[in-house]
Amino acid sequence: MDTQGKTIKGHDLEPPAVCKACEARHGGVCSTLTTHQLIELNRHSNRRKIESGEEVIGQGEEIESYSNILNGVVKLSKMMADGRQQIVGLQFAPDFMGRPFLKESSLTAEAATDAEICLFPRAVIDRIVNDAPDFEHKLHQQSLKELDEAREWMLTLGRKTAQEKVASFLYLIATHIDPLTPFRKTFDLPLSRADIADFLGLTIETVSRQMTKLRKEGIIVIENNRHVSVPEARRLREAAGID
Repeated sequence: MDTQGKTIKGHDLEPPAVCKACEARHGGVCSTLTTHQLIELNRHSNRRKIESGEEVIGQGEEIESYSNILNGVVKLSKMMADGRQQIVGLQFAPDFMGRPFLKESSLTAEAATDAEICLFPRAVIDRIVNDAPDFEHKLHQQSLKELDEAREWMLTLGRKTAQEKVASFLYLIATHIDPLTPFRKTFDLPLSRADIADFLGLTIETVSRQMTKLRKEGIIVIENNRHVSVPEARRLREAAGID
């Protein structure tokens, strides 16, 4: 196969090798693209590894590119006029980061763990959105999914007890940390206790207390303060108050 994605025999096009091996391709927005579109996108894309704590884009910065999360977790936060900051969401592979047609980012996106992303120039994505209805539909689906999850999180923050909030956070991680697994029974916490408290609207002490309570009840097992095991998904779901 040559660098343009053509097979040696004949003129049939194949997706670029890097796209074939991409962890996020089949579940992400790229799954809707034709081979021609993948080849075009691949010409302009750039894989980038980001370390935990590294900022992808800051609130108010001009949007020059979008990206797919290939692995790892990215936290989204919003800063108020007085400097206070609130974590408002988490994104996982194979989520698409960015809002097409916006000039400036309304949020700060920062790696919560070591991660890898695939960067696309804004102009290329905006053109594909106009030319590929299925791609635009996939972006719309993700936006609606994020809206549904935000509404569920409003319920968590507004009505659930402290234990239900912490259990809901753990359930969120278990069901999103691995795009190939509906429920991951073992995982490392992607956020510090302070960030978890910020995300849940609790104090650090309350988060630690509820983690200890869930551990003593046998709902979770914690090792080295960050590694969590969940013996039974059902018990964690019940502790989170999820139907």
